[in-house]
Amino acid sequence: MNQVPLTAEGAERLKEELKELKFVKRPMVVEAIAVARDHGDLKENAEYHAAREEQGFMEGRIAELESVLSNAQIIDVAKLNQSGRIVFGCTVDLIDVESEEEVSYQIVGDIEADINHNRIAISSPIARALIGKEEGEDVEVQAPGGTREYEITAVHYV
Repeated sequence: MNQVPLTAEGAERLKEELKELKFVKRPMVVEAIAVARDHGDLKENAEYHAAREEQGFMEGRIAELESVLSNAQIIDVAKLNQSGRIVFGCTVDLIDVESEEEVSYQIVGDIEADINHNRIAISSPIARALIGKEEGEDVEVQAPGGTREYEITAVHYV
């Protein structure tokens, strides 16, 4: 399997999620299944079926996290060559040329991407357009919603 790039911070978040799933949530679901099983006929028992479904989703997520973490190439952003070029893991401050809206994104691995926390996947159109660029450059992004133009105002290796 190919190595999956992860930031050191992202790997820690995934390890914490895995720990939570294995040692807190898994026992809770097992207990919920046992309680639901005690209610009798399993064919008509909605609690039992819901708990089993939750268990299936959780076990799938556990397997996914274990796989990603075992194949991870962990990149510590603070130890990168801080040349001013945009690379995996760095945080980029941008200004939308059209709307003059300021945004800041960290470029991370696919599994750790979370737009609510301004973490975008390395495979996203904006990240692909930014990689290799430097502060002060303009970049055109071919996004699903159309072409957007950004000015790179700062690059941080945090």
